[in-house]
Amino acid sequence: MKIKYKKKLGQNFLIDQNILDKIIDLSSINRNDNILEIGPGSGNLTSKILKKQPKKFVVVEKDENLIPILHKKFNKNINILNLDILKLNEKEIFNCKCKVFGNLPYNISTKILSKWILNLDEKPWFDEMYLMFQKEVAERIVSETNKKSYGRLSILAQWRLDCKKLFNIKPTSFFPVPKIESTLLKFTPKKEYLKIRNTKNLERITSMFFNQRRKKIKNVIKTLLSEDIINNQIKIDLNLRPQNLPPNFYYNIVKMIETF
Repeated sequence: MKIKYKKKLGQNFLIDQNILDKIIDLSSINRNDNILEIGPGSGNLTSKILKKQPKKFVVVEKDENLIPILHKKFNKNINILNLDILKLNEKEIFNCKCKVFGNLPYNISTKILSKWILNLDEKPWFDEMYLMFQKEVAERIVSETNKKSYGRLSILAQWRLDCKKLFNIKPTSFFPVPKIESTLLKFTPKKEYLKIRNTKNLERITSMFFNQRRKKIKNVIKTLLSEDIINNQIKIDLNLRPQNLPPNFYYNIVKMIETF
């Protein structure tokens, strides 16, 4: 059955066998694992995962044209959901934690990650995620303070997750061949993190600061906190700029706003 690629869905299927094997080796799948794969495409990574004989295997594929291909290739060895991942409640798929794999469409990759982070319960529904992003986006996710790539996405991702770069993937490892490099990241939930009452506050605060990332933070701080709190509790130089401040600064600002 011939595959018709849909540009609007950001389809670039991973076909490099060496890269596929490398992902499997790094993830250490065993027979007790529940697996969730996002965007299996033609099932190249799916085949490799199946060889590890996981306990339960669910794939989510939005493209209805790929569903019969996946059914024919894997029969009843996997559970196939023809759904939009942005509308899926992942917590309802398994009754215990899972490992997640995904070659995420470039056009919605940050939306998917943000959705997962902002909706995480105190006990996450996954224990590991192995996700592919456009290289530039991956650099923003793992970025450290004072780097040009550091910003809202870095702060959001690093709030609840340990984010680790594994390796870059050349465009020729995909078909159709994209114009840019990709990067595989590993995510594991943090055991300790600053609890925030409303995650929308973190989105709002980081937006306020980084919409003016070239300006000194005192301009934003003064709109958020009283002069008394600023003088007694903000122990940093207010002449710094948003990219100069570590993620914990923003988490603590949110905490202050929710407390006072």
